[in-house]
Amino acid sequence: MRYIFKFPDIGEGITEGKILKWYVQKGQEIKSGESVVKMETDKVVTDIPSPKDGVVAAIFGSEGDVIQVGDSLVEIEIEGIEAEAAQEVAKEKPKPATEEAIDEKGFGVVGTLEVAGDAAHLPASDEGIPVLAERKEEPLRKALATPVARAMAKDLGIDINKVPGTGPAGRVMKKDIKKYHEDLQKGEVKPKIASELPTILPVEYQPLSQIRKTIAKNMIRSKQNAAHMTVFEEVEVSELVRIKSAYKEQFLSEGLKFSYMPFILKAAAEALKQHPLLNSELDLENNRMVYKKYYNINIAVDTEEGLVVPVIRDVDKLSIRQLTAKIVEMAEKARERKLTLDDMKDGTFTVTNYGSIAGTYGVPVINYPQAAILGIGRIKKVPVVKNDEVTIGQVLPLSMSVDHRIVDGGEAARFILTVMNFLKDPVSLLL
Repeated sequence: MRYIFKFPDIGEGITEGKILKWYVQKGQEIKSGESVVKMETDKVVTDIPSPKDGVVAAIFGSEGDVIQVGDSLVEIEIEGIEAEAAQEVAKEKPKPATEEAIDEKGFGVVGTLEVAGDAAHLPASDEGIPVLAERKEEPLRKALATPVARAMAKDLGIDINKVPGTGPAGRVMKKDIKKYHEDLQKGEVKPKIASELPTILPVEYQPLSQIRKTIAKNMIRSKQNAAHMTVFEEVEVSELVRIKSAYKEQFLSEGLKFSYMPFILKAAAEALKQHPLLNSELDLENNRMVYKKYYNINIAVDTEEGLVVPVIRDVDKLSIRQLTAKIVEMAEKARERKLTLDDMKDGTFTVTNYGSIAGTYGVPVINYPQAAILGIGRIKKVPVVKNDEVTIGQVLPLSMSVDHRIVDGGEAARFILTVMNFLKDPVSLLL
């Protein structure tokens, strides 16, 4: 029997993914659990495994295509057909589709597998980068079209980028190919000449990455669902600077880059214990508050692809050295795009350190549905008053946004004051 294995629902609200690399090709034998394709989702880059042994009869979609959860990935022959025979079968025209319910445990398959059938179930391409035509042809746009429409156009010798699409978002359908072919036969398709074209200004188009699309979606969701309020403060951290300087070389000898962040995370976790509202979540559907008794803190990591926020779990239980190692580990995994779904979920509070690049104050956006986010600015040497005398101090700017539906101004101020007291006296975090 041949069937179509769909892009599975791998959890965490993921709805689509970009095909980065195919590990299989038509006619190749594959075992259950072997990777079929590498997908970039809005959270992680992950390999999708085959749920069955068999022979690949067809693959759907090209590298770079964006497909939805539930779209077709591969067609697999699972009843002992050999590789050469599978190649011959794959050349045949598809038979009408039927569906049969399945339960592929461990692979997160959504709902059904489709027995090989009509190509209407093939995944849609998400290509859409306008390009300029050469000479006097009208500017071409790269068509949105399904693989079956592209195959039809190729068989008829038609440039699909010239075909007007009538589907959603201008997608080129099979009927559009047929009509365009008929119009060509009648001589009714004429290219526009250059004099008819508008002036085109120099621009560059780049497709949105999955990470950038997710950032945009999450920022809008946060702003639409949380009532943001931001508190600004400064804390004198000369003792913290001294400790970092004193132990920097020791940590480097262990292969660890020592920073202020472990102390900040530790201070935040201890403050969350004293101010549980900041470690809570508003559950309006069930008319209740959810107070979390664990302290998993997201850290914002700047990567070439965009901002990601992996989680460091049980921050309150880790030592400064352990936290340093975890921060280094998560930053490396983020930049190498090796984060897993487990690295991203179950956070209760977020810290973002924009000051490591540049910036004094900011208005950080809450990592919804969390109640608060703490922003860390750049430490500056400034005049401060100590014991009624003006001296040079090391001042760390803090910016904290809270969901005002959950946290009142007074509680926000008390929380940030607790954090400041820990950072003024970092040794207290070790006791």
